[in-house]
Amino acid sequence: MAKKDAPPRWDRKMQQRLARGEAAALGEFYDRFASLVHGLAHTVLGDERAADHLTRDVFAHVWEHPDTYDPKQGPLRSWVAALTHRLAVQRLRATETAALVQAGGQGSTEELERKVRHASVAARADYIVQSMPVPLRAALELAYFQRRDYRQTAVDLGVTEDEARRRLRLGLQLLSTAHDAGAAPGAPPGYGGAV
Repeated sequence: MAKKDAPPRWDRKMQQRLARGEAAALGEFYDRFASLVHGLAHTVLGDERAADHLTRDVFAHVWEHPDTYDPKQGPLRSWVAALTHRLAVQRLRATETAALVQAGGQGSTEELERKVRHASVAARADYIVQSMPVPLRAALELAYFQRRDYRQTAVDLGVTEDEARRRLRLGLQLLSTAHDAGAAPGAPPGYGGAV
């Protein structure tokens, strides 16, 4: 059995391949993580074009600095999510600060930090939903996007009502960590490593 703190084998091999400069490795890395990176970037920045630019920046950073991934800090997925979040927040701060200056200083740094915290919580929630096991995600999608109660969710999923309630409760508990991490000023967004 593998050590608990050892990264998945794919993660280690991918980092090694990227470090050797294998273009095919970057293609595989992109195929696996592009939707995650773009989704998080869009959630933080709220703009499709800005998310496209940031996605390119993230993959350029990975290509140029594959050694910045530390397997001891967690999986590659968490690292790329944290990298995306950090770069998106930097871009959001720069954009909002430029807008404040252009507006003649109307607004405040408190407003800016509130926007950043809100965007961070939203991005973390998106990441959590994308990362949670499919049964939990399916239950949440039925309950919240399709407005099903737990009885209808149980029928749609082909599980007992108790199982549907359990899945909904666990999914909501996971989502609550997104808000908890972003609630305290200066709290890191998580993703398994420092940002």
